[in-house]
Amino acid sequence: MLIATRTSVYRLEDDGSCPPSLAFEGGGIRRVAEGSRVGIVALANGDVVLLQGEGLRRVASGIAEPIESLMLLHESPIELLIGTEAPHLYYLTEDGEPARRNASFAALPVRPRWYTPWGGPAALRSLARTNDGWVYADIHVGSIMRSEDRGTTWAPVTPGLHEDVHQVNTSPASDEIVYANTFLAVYLSQDRGRTWHHRATDLGQRYGRAVVVHPKWPEVALATVSDGPSGTDVHGQLYRTEDAGLTWALAEGEFPRSTVRNIDTYHLAFSPDGTAWACVDRALYVSGDSGASWRRFWEAPERIAGIACRR
Repeated sequence: MLIATRTSVYRLEDDGSCPPSLAFEGGGIRRVAEGSRVGIVALANGDVVLLQGEGLRRVASGIAEPIESLMLLHESPIELLIGTEAPHLYYLTEDGEPARRNASFAALPVRPRWYTPWGGPAALRSLARTNDGWVYADIHVGSIMRSEDRGTTWAPVTPGLHEDVHQVNTSPASDEIVYANTFLAVYLSQDRGRTWHHRATDLGQRYGRAVVVHPKWPEVALATVSDGPSGTDVHGQLYRTEDAGLTWALAEGEFPRSTVRNIDTYHLAFSPDGTAWACVDRALYVSGDSGASWRRFWEAPERIAGIACRR
C-alpha cells in the first residue's frame, strides 16, 4: 500500500507486518496508485514518479492542469490514465513522450453540461476499471463516463445515477458490479452502468464521498457519508455493507463514530487479501475482518491525503 501526504509517500506491506517506510519525499503530491511491482506518484508540476524497488524515476507528463485522478492500466510496459481539472483525460507511458490527451473523451457531447457549484472547472475526480478492460471516469459534476476499450472511446452511463459523483469503484471479483458514492450517498449498478439502484436507505441519503469494494466479495463495500461538503463539523461516518448496499452498518472498534472533516475520496482502500484501510487526519486505521471492526494502526507526521492499494 502507498500512503500519501502532501509532502511524502510511504510504502506499507499489505498485511501491515512492518511499519510504513518512506518511499518518496517532495512537495506537491497530488495522487498515488499502486501496482504489483510499481508505485506511481503524480505531482503538482505534472511530473509522474515511478517507484520501482528501491529506485525511482521521474517522467515529465507535460500536463499543466491540476491532476485529480490516476490509474495504472498496465505495468509492463507502464501505461497510465490521468484525469485532470477542465476536465481532461490523458494517456501516459514510461517512454518519456508527453502525455496524450484522449480525443474521444474531449469530444463527448455531454461535456458542455459539466459544471461545479462554485463556478470553476469540473474535474475527473476518480477512475476505476474492470478486469476485462472497461474503465469508468467520475466527473465532478457530470455523472460517470464509461469506456469499453481501456479508455480509448467514451460514452456516458445511462441515466438514473445522481450526477454529483465523488467516487466510482469496481470489484476485482465481478466485472458487472459498479459502485458510485454521490451527493445522495451510494448507487449500485449490477450491469456495468446500464441501470442504477439507489442503495442509501440506512445511510439516510446523506452526502457521500468515498467508496471501495472488497477484492473477493463484490457484495461487501465500504462507504463514507456526512452532513455535507463543508462546515465546522460535518459528522463524517464510515459504513459497511455485506449485501450490496441493501443494509449498512456503522464501523465498530477504534474507528471514530464521527469525524469533523469528510472521510474523503481516496481515504479508503482494500488490500488484495481483503484487509481494509481508512485514514482520518493523520491516523491510519486497519480492519482484518473486511471493515467490520477497526483498530488504530499508525500516525503520519502530517495529515494523510490519500491511500492506494494494488488491485
